[in-house]
Amino acid sequence: MFHFLQVGAPNLVDTLHKAANAIPAAPEKISMWDLLQKGGTIMYPLYILLVAAIFVFFERLIAIRKASKIDDNFMSIIRDNIMSGNVTSARNLAKNTNNPVARMIDKGLQRIGKPIDAIEKSMENVGKLEMYKMERNLSILSLISGIAPMFGFLGTIVGMVQLFYGIASTGEYTLNTIAGGIYTKMVTSATGLIIGLIAYVGYNFLSTQIDKTANKMEAASAEFIDTLQEPTR
Repeated sequence: MFHFLQVGAPNLVDTLHKAANAIPAAPEKISMWDLLQKGGTIMYPLYILLVAAIFVFFERLIAIRKASKIDDNFMSIIRDNIMSGNVTSARNLAKNTNNPVARMIDKGLQRIGKPIDAIEKSMENVGKLEMYKMERNLSILSLISGIAPMFGFLGTIVGMVQLFYGIASTGEYTLNTIAGGIYTKMVTSATGLIIGLIAYVGYNFLSTQIDKTANKMEAASAEFIDTLQEPTR
């Protein structure tokens, strides 16, 4: 019995050792920053596009929100002043209010006494100018949403060419080499798509906010023209 244990013990140790070696090792963890660095030099233009998209989005968001702040009582006060014949007070209010609606109404107040068509045309011109101010630099987001994925795909294609050129030159085509090269080169495509998606969503969100402000401007213009056509008190 004792001899059996002496003989069997080494075999048991070897069996346990082999079983322990058979357990797959835990995959090596990699940080997001290290993964991005594996994308190569093409990542630097993508970083620039990301920074530009974020800067333009927040700069336009602040400007559009500032332009869309309109006092609910603004048009009511303007209407009361016009109906009472106090155009000077209406103009002072419009001049001291910093938003597109006020500037458009101020232009209409300056044209009081002229034909309605001329007043509408003057206000329409101011409205177009204000729309241009709100839409300024917005096309940059549209451009980034289109070219960021292209940069990403370009980086992947260049990386794949380099990978297969290296395989052809060295003759090393192990699964680890191919898989490692492919997943690192796909980083640029994923980054480009994410940046493009961010720019696309930001562009459409800001466009929606501009449309809301434009609707307020149209409503104020229509109310102003209706007020001019009403009989004075």
